[in-house]
Amino acid sequence: MKKLTAVLLCAALCLSGCGSDNAIEYEVSSESVSDVEELPVPETSETAVEGNIFIYICGAVNAPGVYELPSGSRVFEAVEAAGGLSAEADTRSLNQAELLTDGEQITVYTVWEVSASGAAGEPGVNEDDGLVNINTADVSELMTLPGIGEARAGAIIAYRERHGAFETAQDICNVTGIKEKLYARIENLIKV
Repeated sequence: MKKLTAVLLCAALCLSGCGSDNAIEYEVSSESVSDVEELPVPETSETAVEGNIFIYICGAVNAPGVYELPSGSRVFEAVEAAGGLSAEADTRSLNQAELLTDGEQITVYTVWEVSASGAAGEPGVNEDDGLVNINTADVSELMTLPGIGEARAGAIIAYRERHGAFETAQDICNVTGIKEKLYARIENLIKV
C-alpha cells in the first residue's frame, strides 16, 4: 500500500506541472518509498460534514462544477468557489445574494446570451411577460427558476403528466420537493 501511495503522490506532483515550462521532475528510489506515510482517505459525499450542501454552478464562471458549501451559503460564495465570474458574465441577471439550497444548479449567463435571448423566444417563456409557463416549459426552461434543479424540474413535468395541467401557479406546491418557501421565490416568475 505504501508503494502505491508513493507512486500516486509522485504522479500527482508530476502532473501538477503538466504543460508548464517550469515542470519539476521527481525521482523516487525504492529506499525512499518505504519511508512514505500513508495519506488519509479524502471525504466522500457519504462522509461529508452534516449540514453541508452540494450545488452545481456552470456557465460564465472560471471553474464550473459541483461544489460542497456550508448550509446557509449564498450565490456569491458559489461563484467564489467556482473561481469567480468570467469576463463575459452578465452580473445583472444573477442574484448573488440569493440563499442556496442543496442540489441547486446555478447557471451564469454571458452578456451575449442574455441580450440574444432576453428570456424571450423560448417555448415555455412568453415574449410579452417573460414568465415561465409551468404547464408548457421543458426541463431546461424550468431550471432557469431559482431553486429548481434538474431533479425538481423533472418532478414538475412528471406531476404534470400524471395529474394534468396546473390550474393555478400555486398548485406547483403539490409537487414533491416544492414547499411554500421555494414557491415564494418563484411566484413572480411563473404562470399557468
